[in-house]
Amino acid sequence: MKCPYCGVIEDKVVDSRSSKEGTAIRRRRECLGCERRFTTYEYIEDTPLTVIKSDGRREIFDKNKLIDKIRLSCTKRPISTTQIEEIADRIEDQLVSRGEREIEAKEHIGELVMTELKRLDDVAYVRFASVYRQFKDLSDFEKELRQFER
Repeated sequence: MKCPYCGVIEDKVVDSRSSKEGTAIRRRRECLGCERRFTTYEYIEDTPLTVIKSDGRREIFDKNKLIDKIRLSCTKRPISTTQIEEIADRIEDQLVSRGEREIEAKEHIGELVMTELKRLDDVAYVRFASVYRQFKDLSDFEKELRQFER
């Protein structure tokens, strides 16, 4: 770090602490040239998670959009808003924990939603699956139901 007073590059950290709700580190430094003290802030750089859509478009992951899609599948089902938000939180945590900055919506997010809904509610699961897997007719529903029963 370059001293703002004399321009010397060498300094030592005198004090360091977390600030701004954990999003920054405040450091008190002392210049080894002029011995004056100054403060620096280091901010955690957060690279947003990017979703690759089935048509190749890329967009920033939006948990609210995920919640809306899950809520739509759960319409008129005995599923609370809290349960839907918990599903979205778990899915977001799983996506972030992968350490990848780009996630394919079709292969990863959709499958995670289906896994969660399958545990929670059969009807919500089939509703989501019908859109996710793009069912064309009744035979597609029947195949999914047979697979679900196994």
